[in-house]
Amino acid sequence: MNRAKLEAIGKTYLRAAAAAVAALYLASPNQPLKNYLAAGLAAIAGPVLKALDSKSSDFGRGAK
Repeated sequence: MNRAKLEAIGKTYLRAAAAAVAALYLASPNQPLKNYLAAGLAAIAGPVLKALDSKSSDFGRGAK
């Protein structure tokens, strides 16, 4: 993988995590920090699992 593709992947994960944390904050701003961290981690679980899927042809291990 080249640098540009790795940066694009990293930005995708960051956007997903930021959106989840922002949604949690807007819904209930008085949450403890661990809840925001858990929301960010849960948000990137989907893209990470897709990247690890060898049958995924659009991106991930099965991509060309």
